[in-house]
Amino acid sequence: MRHLPIVGALILATVAGLNAAAPAPLPTAQEVVSQMQQRDAQRRALLSGYHGLRRYVLENYRMHKRAEMLASVDTDAQGVKHFSVVEQQGWQAAHRHVFCKMLDSEAEASTPQIRLKTQLSAENYDFHLDGIETVAGRPAYAISVKPKRHEERLFEGKIWVDAQDYALARAEGRPAKNPSFWVRSIHFDHTYQKSGEFWYPVSTQSVSEARVFGTTKVTINYFDYTPNFAHGNETANAATDRPPASGGSGERKQWPR
Repeated sequence: MRHLPIVGALILATVAGLNAAAPAPLPTAQEVVSQMQQRDAQRRALLSGYHGLRRYVLENYRMHKRAEMLASVDTDAQGVKHFSVVEQQGWQAAHRHVFCKMLDSEAEASTPQIRLKTQLSAENYDFHLDGIETVAGRPAYAISVKPKRHEERLFEGKIWVDAQDYALARAEGRPAKNPSFWVRSIHFDHTYQKSGEFWYPVSTQSVSEARVFGTTKVTINYFDYTPNFAHGNETANAATDRPPASGGSGERKQWPR
């Protein structure tokens, strides 16, 4: 019996050690999203926009059609995107009815008044933390997102927020509302990559099922993204040195003719 206090002390010490080794509780989804918004604002404050190139490829399997486009994008200090087509080839109907509409829609969505209505925030979405997953070798918070309104520019799906930088690393899902009666479904997968201090898009894969045209796949590769630093914020470690995304090249001479 005289040994019971010692045994009890050992048990208490063991329990205390287990408690100390227990992992810290995960933040809530809203805490992660709020931190992401704050970090994004800090990163944007360092820039007065950026320049980049994109390569679009559209493939329609039922009609055996293909179209390609090379476009440049310039974003100003307010985050508004300005596009210009560099080169295009292939199925002309896709350029008129798909590519041009995609550029116009994204440019419009980048304006401050619309961006507030579509950004990942508690005003536009409900969030649920699913846990920690790995994206491109880095831990990320996996969060399910559900739109609060039935609108085309919102989406339902999942996002992954980098656990270290609190930056959007990946997003996948479908629009909250199909853009047309003729479209049965759309699914997209959008990925980002860190370069220096900033995160840039790498690729977008989207597949749509239409009532008449069948399955159409659109792939966008983003490359040669260069930040425009705000006055006094030029830093050597923030220089863009990211390799071209798969399927893309910053040299126009390599654009297929």
